[in-house]
Amino acid sequence: MKVSLFITCLADVFYPGVGKDTVEVLERLGCEVDFPEKQTCCGQPAFNSGYHKDTKKVAKHTIETFSHSDYVVLPSGSCASMIHEYHELLKDEPEWQARAKALSEKTYEFTQFLVHVLKVEKVDAKLEANATYHTSCHMTRLLKEKEAPFRLLENVEGLNLETLPNREACCGFGGTFSVKMAQISEQMVDEKVRHIEDTKAEVLIGADCGCLMNIGGRIERKGKPVKVMHIAQVLNSRA
Repeated sequence: MKVSLFITCLADVFYPGVGKDTVEVLERLGCEVDFPEKQTCCGQPAFNSGYHKDTKKVAKHTIETFSHSDYVVLPSGSCASMIHEYHELLKDEPEWQARAKALSEKTYEFTQFLVHVLKVEKVDAKLEANATYHTSCHMTRLLKEKEAPFRLLENVEGLNLETLPNREACCGFGGTFSVKMAQISEQMVDEKVRHIEDTKAEVLIGADCGCLMNIGGRIERKGKPVKVMHIAQVLNSRA
């Protein structure tokens, strides 16, 4: 099975190891992975800020870049959901809308692809830890993916997964929201950190680098002994 990796901006700049782990898991499961070097941002920051005309240019570039791909896989529910918005963004241009729909139909968040396309729930991962999982907003509310991460984590040897209280609550990142509404964002992430502490978890797991960067940054500033890991890192752990 041929898969194209869409690495996302945050993974590329801040979490390159997440991209490496994503590729290694996919290859271990028999996928042939390529990386289209012309890829750029998915356009979500511009889109969420109301710059839809500029986002259309980015969307068209992304459609062109991945036109050859059988499947497109992203280690981010947030960016995957943006690609699924392209067909609505380009609704006034029928030809581009059709191409956008074709791209969305072959684009999957990483865990979504493993469970629903590859039909895999056990990847022979091993991690001895007490952990909890943060459900990111875009992945659960826009992609409607609520099960795949848990199915995979339940099969990680040695991992004890505690339920995060009020897990459906946003962590306060929201891209530009955390910049424009910094004080509100701070209160939201502080609440999230308190709930993580309540689980007694040693590891916080998530599927979106933006959320992990926001929560992880707050955990570090507060001096809490909690390690933050992307789910691709967990699924590529062998000890």
